[in-house]
Amino acid sequence: MTESGTGGNGNAQDLPVDQLKDAARALAQALMVRALEKASGQIGSLTERLDGGDGGGVAGKAAATGAKKLAEGESPLKAGLSAGATGAKEMVKDKVKSAVGGGGKGKGGGQGKMKVTNIMEEFDVGLPRRVAYDQWTQFADYPSFTKKVESVEQESDEKINWRAQVFLSHRTWESTIIEQVPDERIVWKSKGPKGYVDGAVTFHELAPSMTRVLLVAEYHPDGFFEKTANMWRAQGRRLRLDFKHIKRHMMTKTLLEQEEVEGWRGEIRDGEVVKTHEDALKEEEQAEEAKSEAQAEGEEKKPDERAEEPKAEQEDEKEKPEAEQEEKEAESARA
Repeated sequence: MTESGTGGNGNAQDLPVDQLKDAARALAQALMVRALEKASGQIGSLTERLDGGDGGGVAGKAAATGAKKLAEGESPLKAGLSAGATGAKEMVKDKVKSAVGGGGKGKGGGQGKMKVTNIMEEFDVGLPRRVAYDQWTQFADYPSFTKKVESVEQESDEKINWRAQVFLSHRTWESTIIEQVPDERIVWKSKGPKGYVDGAVTFHELAPSMTRVLLVAEYHPDGFFEKTANMWRAQGRRLRLDFKHIKRHMMTKTLLEQEEVEGWRGEIRDGEVVKTHEDALKEEEQAEEAKSEAQAEGEEKKPDERAEEPKAEQEDEKEKPEAEQEEKEAESARA
């Protein structure tokens, strides 16, 4: 009995070490494969909408990565980590594509719908409406007081080329003014290879030295980078910040140098210049001259009126003694 018991224990203890390692490895691999299959099923159920129910996609790529790592001799732990990383990466990638409309063509072969950012801002400045408007039209000055605008080139009265920095990249776009009325409003449309901004700005007089500026802008992103940034409203925040820089510039430098601000006084309708800057200035000069002449004529008339008043008073004074003399003669006759 002793030999039998000892022999039983000895069989378990005397097994070769290599066989024990192989058995342990096989068991671990079997457990890992089972875990991968279970995880693949969970990923597949969570990403069915992204994969389209075709049995591939995120779940298939994750399982394939795990099986490949096991076949290459990787440990079950490393294989599982590789499979999980692949699944997570694919899920995030598909999620971003879906959010920004870059996941391919939709029904009817059309591209995914582009998300547009609408921005509405306003501020009040202690400037006359004309001064606030004139400062806004000085587009070439924008790089000096905004943060990311690098250059502005006035191609013509109605066309402006912009260049700005977006993170580590540089973007260019062209704006076309479709309507511009001095001291009232500016409306523009844009185009660019990586997105564009359409908008309008209006100017409202609150008092002789107080103006309200209203801005309405619509940002259209184009390209994976722009659409991804638009998910976090990065461009909207950038535009609002530049709007604040414009206000600060108006309330500091412009406020102190109002007489030196010279804006574009022309008029644009339907994208075409209907009144040039020079013609507008000439009309303003003529209006000022007419106003000055009218004031001068009014001032010339006033002294004549004042001169007539003493004459009338003198005639009244002359008539008084004559009336008194007549009364005295009448009293003497009655006596």
